[in-house]
Amino acid sequence: MQSEKLNDTVEKEMLIHQSVYAKKLRPFLPSEAFEPDSSKLVILFINMGILLLGWGIADRLTQWPIYLLWLYLPLALIMGNSIVAMSFITHDFMHGSVQKKSRLTYPISFLGFAMLFMPPTQWKTLHNIVHHSQTNSLADPDRNYLYQQPNTWGKRIQDFFVPSLDFNPVWFFIIGMAGSWLFHNFSNLSSILLFNNKSVDYVPAAFTVSEKDRWTIALELLAIFCLHFSILFYLDFDPLKLALGYFLPLAIGHSGIMFYIYTNHLVCRMTSVNDPLINSLSLRVPKIVDLLHFNFSYHTEHHIFPSLNSDYYPLVQELIEIHYPGRMNLLTAGEAWQLLIDTPRHYKDEVTLTDYSGKVSVNCPLDNSDVMPLA
Repeated sequence: MQSEKLNDTVEKEMLIHQSVYAKKLRPFLPSEAFEPDSSKLVILFINMGILLLGWGIADRLTQWPIYLLWLYLPLALIMGNSIVAMSFITHDFMHGSVQKKSRLTYPISFLGFAMLFMPPTQWKTLHNIVHHSQTNSLADPDRNYLYQQPNTWGKRIQDFFVPSLDFNPVWFFIIGMAGSWLFHNFSNLSSILLFNNKSVDYVPAAFTVSEKDRWTIALELLAIFCLHFSILFYLDFDPLKLALGYFLPLAIGHSGIMFYIYTNHLVCRMTSVNDPLINSLSLRVPKIVDLLHFNFSYHTEHHIFPSLNSDYYPLVQELIEIHYPGRMNLLTAGEAWQLLIDTPRHYKDEVTLTDYSGKVSVNCPLDNSDVMPLA
């Protein structure tokens, strides 16, 4: 008994690598949790169909009386959610939890991420390889900027609209979370396509790809632009059709995705050891939201088992609470958002957040000061 208590104490006083959690929790999960769930492909195609239907209806909006145009707004909201759903299914798909690799893997990944202007080859490196292996560390492209990093245009622009203690509500209203996704994506794309060098300083952490992947990313991006141009062409470049049928669903979809991205890691401390229970955050959201978004709120659980069928993330959370009680970061969506706007958005050090000027410093609100890195 004393030995068990000592082990629990030691465990709480050190950062634990993701692989240790996975090894400990894996025996408690059924084998089917690690089998691809191809039924989600059907849902992916249904959401693609919803977008096609929405654009088909949008093409006739100029024939509607002005006083009835508001009836399209619920459809635009559904289309926006379809963009979120497609993105999250494709995210799981590229982790291998939806279907085993086949000849369809590439075209499905391309179509699933097209509404995000995200080349799948870039996603594979940025998200699957770099972000998951070095989450919220110095090398993670998705972390906050460091205060010590140069005050580049990228760092300055992000300061205008990322939710924080001193973000500008006017710029947030103008650019919004939809614009912040495009900026985030543009920053990483330009870093790869123009420089492909880790010395690039206008992104939080630059990463590189092979020359072959670099050319593939460029061609994929060109194909994505052609796809979007074809949508604009289909809608006759008509301002009304584009506003309601194209830009509004994109804005809703990108905003929904950015809400998750903002809350996934930005209020967590940095870690030199990839400890998902410390450097990641899971959300409590209404069950209907988890149903629509395939349990994407269970983000810590995903970082422990990236290729797990997302239906089993709630079970992983139960296991975490049993084997690591009180260790993981778990908040309601409202609590997580409030922390974002109550704290500055740059890292002064691993456990301290500061603002752009460095005048305000606060401890990371989810920091456990007893957690220290492994010696």
